[in-house]
Amino acid sequence: MSKLPAPSSQALEVSAELARLIRKEIEQAGGAIPFSRYMELCLYTPGLGYYSAGRQKFGPGGDFVTAPELSSLFGRCLARSCAAVLEAPGGGDLLEFGAGSGRLAVDLLGELSAMNCLPGRYFILERSAELKQRQQEALQRHLPHLLDKVVWLDRLPDNGFRGVMLANEVLDAMSVERFRWTGSAAECFDVTAAGNGFEWRVRPASTGREQDVIQALAAGYDMAPGFVSEVNFALRPWLRAVADVLESGLLLLVDYGYPRHEYYHAQRSAGTLMCHYQHRAHDDPLLWPGLQDITAHVDFTAVAEAAVAAGLDVAGYTTQAWFLLDCGLDGFLQQAGPTDSVEYMRQAQQAKTLILPGEMGERFKCIGLTRNLEQDIPGFSMQDMRARL
Repeated sequence: MSKLPAPSSQALEVSAELARLIRKEIEQAGGAIPFSRYMELCLYTPGLGYYSAGRQKFGPGGDFVTAPELSSLFGRCLARSCAAVLEAPGGGDLLEFGAGSGRLAVDLLGELSAMNCLPGRYFILERSAELKQRQQEALQRHLPHLLDKVVWLDRLPDNGFRGVMLANEVLDAMSVERFRWTGSAAECFDVTAAGNGFEWRVRPASTGREQDVIQALAAGYDMAPGFVSEVNFALRPWLRAVADVLESGLLLLVDYGYPRHEYYHAQRSAGTLMCHYQHRAHDDPLLWPGLQDITAHVDFTAVAEAAVAAGLDVAGYTTQAWFLLDCGLDGFLQQAGPTDSVEYMRQAQQAKTLILPGEMGERFKCIGLTRNLEQDIPGFSMQDMRARL
């Protein structure tokens, strides 16, 4: 880890306070906690977790850049998919999960306003008080006349939601279990205290869900002994809860990941767990609790299976590149002006990052889940990849 920039003394104090809290929970649990619990504490402990503390996370001055931070083209394209639902009889609302800096909300509302297709309300479900404040400031700065449409939630709305639910880079931040296949049995990674830090402790997978799921994965994908990966046990109950609220409309999920046969491929025998700190990626989640993002790629086959089990239809699945092109990315570029203008060149460079295979174009996928919706959803007609799930 010598290549990582050293945190400030103030940041290290916050991390040490969170580490003390985690060590206390480890002690109360008998010496170890599941990695999923450790990840949850690192990311979401109020006031101390990565997404709850006050450090800048998004953009050039943070730890990573999301598509909305990169370019307004992303949000403007997504607005086309949203509009297809909101223009239907009865209209509807829009709910964004985990709105980050608020940049996507600004771009979506701005484009929907230009299309004369605003939602009844724009809900933001946000766990972080600090990010909620940033979102409010961004909307006040860019769209003060639409601020009264925005409602912040700390839980899912009541049943009967109609409209669009949107989650951009949300699933990758859900807590996962890390496992290893020995060739005949599954082992899970727990976290235990070691001095002022933490270390891994491996235990046999518990009977029931852990053992059954991992054993099925190992059998289905011919995992070699020592294969390490992750499984998201929180995904199915989360999708069930969201589906229970959705009466009619679209749930649009955008994230980096793979269909299951690629997720558990031999090429990824060390798993997909990754940490991000000041635009540097590494694989040690036990370092500096609360100061770095911890993520895992998304198993989109698991998303589709959970959606169907919850009574949703899988309306489309494709790469981010094909999704944005199908939503009119080329047309938005043409609006930037002549192809030799500075603004066109700037937006063209942003578009390349969004759609090129070596950038975000193929790494990120989009999946559309619907209920009681007859409209075709822009984004999925050019390249429908549902057969690969």
